[in-house]
Amino acid sequence: MDNVRLIELDEVDSTNNFLRQLDTADENRMTLVTAEFQTAGRGADQNHWESAKGENLLLSLRVKPSNLPVRRMFAISELAALAISDALEMFLTLTPPKGGRGVRIKWPNDIYYGDSKVAGILIENDLQGNRVLRSTIGIGINVNQRRFLSDAPNPRSLADIVGHDVERQLVLKKFMDRFTYWFGQIDDAGEEALDALHEHYKSQLYHFSEEHSYSDKEGTFRATIIDVEPNGHLILQDTKGNQRRYAFKEVKYEILKGEKVKSRKSKNCRLIVNSK
Repeated sequence: MDNVRLIELDEVDSTNNFLRQLDTADENRMTLVTAEFQTAGRGADQNHWESAKGENLLLSLRVKPSNLPVRRMFAISELAALAISDALEMFLTLTPPKGGRGVRIKWPNDIYYGDSKVAGILIENDLQGNRVLRSTIGIGINVNQRRFLSDAPNPRSLADIVGHDVERQLVLKKFMDRFTYWFGQIDDAGEEALDALHEHYKSQLYHFSEEHSYSDKEGTFRATIIDVEPNGHLILQDTKGNQRRYAFKEVKYEILKGEKVKSRKSKNCRLIVNSK
């Protein structure tokens, strides 16, 4: 992890909060904060992120893109999700899930293995004019935790999948290797590189081109993902042939937990505009 400022914490309220309060005058274009435990770890919509102390990976990255336009800032979400899925695939190649699906990205950026959630991402962007000034990317990866006490419908850890504990620092290294790779692909590289990243992201989507249950403010319906726009909007086609376009938080996957179906909102990238 050359050229990365690394800060390791034992306990903090939230790694994202820590990074947002950290000085921004340093010259590092990438700052990584890890923690053994978060007292107020956050998911989307201020949901609590459950993690037993010392068993998982809790981290945040602050990155400063060279020339990323605001209209393409969803690329940060895409590359973070791809970096996690790439890293996890390295551990899971010998453990295929039932149904044939391996690691997939549930729009916009949850990481799934089969129908279970292994990791989540929360992104906060600071904007300057029509450019992304910096992005703070909070990530939780379930590595060695076997028992989850919250009412989340489908959490699962890497260790539970492979059948043994996994060295967390190795998972972190593989993630950072892939994140650095994908970040380098788009950093000041132009529209062609952003488009290539976007197409690869779509190829890794959970339930892409498959009929599934969703719900919005009008109720529950069956539909198929037919596209994700470069700005992150989801395009569904329902069973009546109508196309539906959704921004973050406007639609929910219906997730089965035993005999009970629970709605779980997709993650949101909160925009924080910097007026400098």
